[in-house]
Amino acid sequence: MNLPGIRSRLRSAAVLALLPLLALTACGSGDTDGTAAVGAQASPAPTDDPVAAVRTVDSVAALLPADVRKAGTLRVGSSIGFPPGAYYPNGTDKAPAGQDIDLADAVAKVLGVELERQDASFETILPALGSGKYDFGTGNFGVTTERLKTIDFVTYVNDGQGFAVKKGNTALGDKVTDLTQLCGLTIGTGAGTTFEATLTAQKGVCAKAGKKPYDVKVYSENAATLTALQQGRIDVIMSTINGLRYQAAQSASQTAFLGEFHRLDVGFAFKKGSPLTKAFQAAVNELIKDGTYARILKKWGTSASAIETSRINPPEHT
Repeated sequence: MNLPGIRSRLRSAAVLALLPLLALTACGSGDTDGTAAVGAQASPAPTDDPVAAVRTVDSVAALLPADVRKAGTLRVGSSIGFPPGAYYPNGTDKAPAGQDIDLADAVAKVLGVELERQDASFETILPALGSGKYDFGTGNFGVTTERLKTIDFVTYVNDGQGFAVKKGNTALGDKVTDLTQLCGLTIGTGAGTTFEATLTAQKGVCAKAGKKPYDVKVYSENAATLTALQQGRIDVIMSTINGLRYQAAQSASQTAFLGEFHRLDVGFAFKKGSPLTKAFQAAVNELIKDGTYARILKKWGTSASAIETSRINPPEHT
């Protein structure tokens, strides 16, 4: 009777059982590690509140359409995924936290409106903007040429695409600079994301290089992606630079960040032709000018993603 072997298998099973919970706490409502207790210890929400001091700026609020000013509310579809963007540090029955939450709340205060936040899966938000279900959306939406055909963006950070592997996996070195490095591997990524689009569009690079193609597995939840990595069902994750950096800093996730692959502007998303974009751009620039913006990014460890000025519909980075 192999007791050490049994104990080892039990420990492995316990770790795998905990992964989804860890993903929902430490790396957000969708990514990282642990039980509720472990997740809370690994990734507590910062306690400082730079949004508290933000006040309405009448000249900026005046840029809103009259009917919006009269109603005093805006509906936002929020993808609550993983820190530092947006996650549930204290469970889904409590308020979400994160960089996207703080920036949206600060913009609303500058504009003198309240937000009606509705949680939604990432891939459903952009299509719902056209139907009028939401006035705008947040979810670390990268500005791409394809999205600009149907969506207006007001930028607030510069993030982008990166890769991560299970800690200890050195097969890809310390950085992915070319997708041919992924040939023959299985890549996990989020549904409806720029990552999925990039991997799909470039899938022919391996054949051109005379190599076995890579396989792409798409997940609706970041927790499922991380679990798949830890169980060996995928070899590498493609996701946001800031999210993967944050995840790798949480010891329980047992992941290693493989560097930046492609930078993208990230913005609030609106239906094409929305009358809200100029007001949102002015509000973001007001927050940059008064220092609130820098304090929010410092709070979430994303200062390297700061922009100098907000733009409406900038071209995709090449």
